[in-house]
Amino acid sequence: MYRGARDRRSVALTFDDGPSESTPQILDLLARYSIPATFFQCGLNVLRLPDISTAVRAAGHEIGNHSHTHLLLPLAPRGIIEEEFARAQQVIEDTTAFSPTLLRAPFGVRWFGFRRMQQRLGLGGVMWTVIGYDWSLRAREIVERVERRIANGSIICLHDGRLLRPRPDIRETVQAVRALIPLVLERGYSFETVSQLLCPTI
Repeated sequence: MYRGARDRRSVALTFDDGPSESTPQILDLLARYSIPATFFQCGLNVLRLPDISTAVRAAGHEIGNHSHTHLLLPLAPRGIIEEEFARAQQVIEDTTAFSPTLLRAPFGVRWFGFRRMQQRLGLGGVMWTVIGYDWSLRAREIVERVERRIANGSIICLHDGRLLRPRPDIRETVQAVRALIPLVLERGYSFETVSQLLCPTI
């Protein structure tokens, strides 16, 4: 799934690779505007920072499965693919008491065995409509990139972590989010979780 319905002026803001020590900065910005987001979390990061993962859920945001170790999946055996997502699923459930229904593949790369794993774990696959490249661009460039591509049903991909690195530098992401939220709201869009965007009755 790459986007929601084109007839609703709603978008979904998503964050990959967390949780990290900087995730609370993102949570503060979301709380300031009372908007929800979807966080695709890595199992090992959840184990490292359980309180932050729990805080994401307690704030009303959706959590998705982003694998356990952020492994690059091409050529990985099917068993490894299943283990990556099954372990992350269990860790997230044990930590937050929430069972994800969505996943996003590390680096957005899917491989043989992916569909079987999704069926076994009951996880829907989510990609993105626009990705901010916020791990390499400056805040102004991230904002410009997203602004040019946003439309009804857009799923925006940013990052509140950097793979499994402790204390990642996400200052450019934070600055971009600080500018993006009011800009998107001023253009008449509302923010929803990915599940809400894809299934408006949820």
